[in-house]
Amino acid sequence: MSSSRAAVFSGTPGKIDLRDLARPIPRGTETLVRVLGCTLCGSDLHTFEGRRIAPIPTILGHEIVGTIVEFGDDSPRLDLAGVRLQIGDRVTWSIVANCGACFFCEHGLPQKCVRAVKYGHEAMRPGQELLGGLAEHCLLAAGTSIVRIPDELPLEVACPASCATATIVAALEAANDFAGATVCVLGAGLLGLTACAMALARGAAEVVCVEVQAGRRALAEQFGATHSVAPEEFAGCIDGLTDGRGVDVALELSGSPAAFELVWPLVRIGGTIVLVGSVFPSSPVSVALEQLVRRHLTLRGVHNYAPAHLLIAVDFLAKYHDQFPFAKLVAEWHELENVAWAFERAREPAHVRVGVQIGE
Repeated sequence: MSSSRAAVFSGTPGKIDLRDLARPIPRGTETLVRVLGCTLCGSDLHTFEGRRIAPIPTILGHEIVGTIVEFGDDSPRLDLAGVRLQIGDRVTWSIVANCGACFFCEHGLPQKCVRAVKYGHEAMRPGQELLGGLAEHCLLAAGTSIVRIPDELPLEVACPASCATATIVAALEAANDFAGATVCVLGAGLLGLTACAMALARGAAEVVCVEVQAGRRALAEQFGATHSVAPEEFAGCIDGLTDGRGVDVALELSGSPAAFELVWPLVRIGGTIVLVGSVFPSSPVSVALEQLVRRHLTLRGVHNYAPAHLLIAVDFLAKYHDQFPFAKLVAEWHELENVAWAFERAREPAHVRVGVQIGE
């Protein structure tokens, strides 16, 4: 059996080892892909630095694009859009493979499947070692939703589709209609920049991005933010734009309790707050339940996404990647042999994403 080179994280912060692992043979409904590239998400960095606990040993990386190299005997040969899949097709896939039959799968939350396989988050086990993007191959487990990548979509644009882009599709769905809305986006990382672009594309009248870093604020304006402000400027900006009424939709993508406390009083009566960034332990916040009731507010949490959101995400990028400069958000590409240095470079605040390019 041939081998596959992989970067294995065993739990020691800042340390990752290259190993040659057995290349799996896909069975049943599994599919084997050769990884072309994987961009490093913030959660990958948090795990690598020891700020987030993950099952170990593991192969990190979940923003992945690869080419199909082998099908299992019963592998699905159609992608989510009904496109016929063939050996050599460039594809991405949902971050969570789901069983389709458990309580959550049957109640509209397949991303919370009780038998989920989550790429880049699984402990290595016999026959299923290659379940992350920082390896030459990735084994797509049963229940994985696959999307063929349009030929014109660059690798650096396509890789984050299966994480940041699809997550924002789910977040915007939770907030309903954006036509004519005043939208606040808190944080100008990849989630926030994508939210700015997508909200504008869906008809938002005003998109106000709140970001601490000046460089990121400038970047947000290239992604559709009509106003890009520091936290201390936010209240005045919203008062002026809405005659003191408040924002229609707030998307909290930074994960900062301070960001929630900033925006909470400035959401209008009947408005919606969607929380996405709070995926790591932080200080609790105080919410006046009486205000939640009297102001008819909707407070939603969104974690990951359903397969249908990934298809919408790829379609969005195919349509808008020329209008918004998604391609330049991957600051650097590094080879798999230099993966530790890639993580080091990903720590730079100016780098929205750093990628590991593995195949051709």
